[in-house]
Amino acid sequence: MNNRYPLWKNLLILTVALCGFYYAAPNMYAPDPALQIAGASSSLQIDERILSRAETALDEVGIGFFGPELQDGGKSALIRLNDREQQLRAQAILARELGDSFIVALNLAPTTPDWLLEGGATPMKLGLDLSGGVHFKLEVDVDAAAERKLIQYETGIKKRLRERRIRGRISIDGEKVAMQFRTEVDREAARREVVDLYPELFLDRLDAEETWSLSAEVTEQTVKEVVDYAVTQNLTTIRNRVNELGVSEPLVQRQGGNRIVVELPGIQDTAEAKRILGKVANLEFRLVAEVNAPVSQRQRFEYRSPDRGGMTEWLERDVIITGESVSNAQAGFDQNGQPNVTISLDGEGGMLMSRATRANIKRRMGVLFIERKNRTRYEQDENGEEQVTRIPYDEKKLLTAPVIQSALGAQFQITGLDNPAEASELALMLRAGALAAPITFVEERTVGPSLGAENIRLGMKSMQAGLALVVVFMMLYYRVFGIAAVVALAGNLVLLVGVMSLLGATLTLPGIAGIVLTVGMAVDANVLIFARIREEIRGGASPQTAISTGFDRAIVTILDANITTLIVAIILYAIGTGPIKGFAVTLSVGILTSMLSSIIGTRALINLIYGGRRVESLSIGGVGRAGAKPAGIAQ
Repeated sequence: MNNRYPLWKNLLILTVALCGFYYAAPNMYAPDPALQIAGASSSLQIDERILSRAETALDEVGIGFFGPELQDGGKSALIRLNDREQQLRAQAILARELGDSFIVALNLAPTTPDWLLEGGATPMKLGLDLSGGVHFKLEVDVDAAAERKLIQYETGIKKRLRERRIRGRISIDGEKVAMQFRTEVDREAARREVVDLYPELFLDRLDAEETWSLSAEVTEQTVKEVVDYAVTQNLTTIRNRVNELGVSEPLVQRQGGNRIVVELPGIQDTAEAKRILGKVANLEFRLVAEVNAPVSQRQRFEYRSPDRGGMTEWLERDVIITGESVSNAQAGFDQNGQPNVTISLDGEGGMLMSRATRANIKRRMGVLFIERKNRTRYEQDENGEEQVTRIPYDEKKLLTAPVIQSALGAQFQITGLDNPAEASELALMLRAGALAAPITFVEERTVGPSLGAENIRLGMKSMQAGLALVVVFMMLYYRVFGIAAVVALAGNLVLLVGVMSLLGATLTLPGIAGIVLTVGMAVDANVLIFARIREEIRGGASPQTAISTGFDRAIVTILDANITTLIVAIILYAIGTGPIKGFAVTLSVGILTSMLSSIIGTRALINLIYGGRRVESLSIGGVGRAGAKPAGIAQ
């Protein structure tokens, strides 16, 4: 008899529906406001003692919290708060209590039950316009950018004059590069070389007793270009770092002359994000200074390698290359099982490294790790209010100083790292690119939906009203068939949310538009099927034959309409960005789930109602009286 699915197909449909409910269920649990504590360095672990200090500090000021826990084997700790309004105050208290060695970040902690997490079910990621997230405002240190550029000028001038064998003393004097020569001939020769090398510098001759001096000053236009380049380069680097964090639909944009705004929707490890985004770290490769080298041409650094702890090395002031020449970096392990980082240099960096190592075989080369940090001071102003002052400083550590056995090329390894976490973090820093200038966090907060809570409430209300009207229309006009369509439509929405949660897709407002369009297409498919069934009944077909023929013949039209729409969605995803991609993803998934629910789901429900038995009439509306078959139509 027609309109009966075999048992295996019914079980398959039921299994798919249950899986959809299972993976959509985590979206019913709202996150808790929380604080996350992590070490300023990836090698610093959080233990029960640190967690107890944080709990005591919050208890003393009366901030309610619950569920403190260590995460990832002590890499971080999470404290959930009773009130979201207390987050900023609690963060400031813990930051003062724990000091600069720890990062205290705002967080939204998930509340998904373990029985869902064990099966891989996680909440669907929501964009900033729907759920909010974490907001950082970063300020670029433009003075440090100008100072770094001045050092580059000094280094470049020294190198050029050394190559041309022009003797003189070059140093930085305030905001100028000061040069002193023994003869006027040397000064004029140096002036020509500097003009050729850096035409943007303003040169001024200064004569004194038996001293011929030359000063190179950076013009205001050059300073503006340096600052603009530093902010633009930092913007690119931060975008790369955000991409390395795997955050979906982030917002990274410039604000004003020297600030960058970063908004990360739904991120869970905010401490890691804050550490990675704000870390100013770079590498310098220098030769170990020879014993008879003048003190003015060398610097002393503490050696960090575990097998030579406590020793110091003198390095030459001249830098072979920096981390800016690194094109790729991957963390791994060497033949002894120790963590290392495999470095790949760009063309220029590989050439400089090859030239330097080829000429200095059997000498040692130091790998210097430079990190910008802050010391926090708490002082009271004249009004008795506490002021927080952050004083930046550079921490320089020598990672390793191996003997150069042969000329190095564009790829080599860095060893001497403390642990795999440090190696991974260093590789990420180098891979994402070095910051052109230090940055500081001037603002941090969790943000609500960018559309505003009222707009979202009204939007949800309008969507619910629209769905209710569709449900009422389908049930009144198509009777039993309408009820089946509504049940299949509800299953389609649950399946859509479950699939998007499983894929890790991010839902934004354009994505909701895609869901609404999917609902319309799913209802439209059912309307086509039901209209075809009524036509078959009017043409004299029996109810069972009308159901079978209606579904079979409407499938072609439904497939044509949905496949063409799917092609458009794929094109939108391929060439679109941001919100357009969000709409395309939701629409693509929705088309597939709507075809499944409309063609298979609705038919399975109709088969359960009418299949396998003799039917005199169909409750589909618009046929005869009250859904009965018209006169003259034989069963």
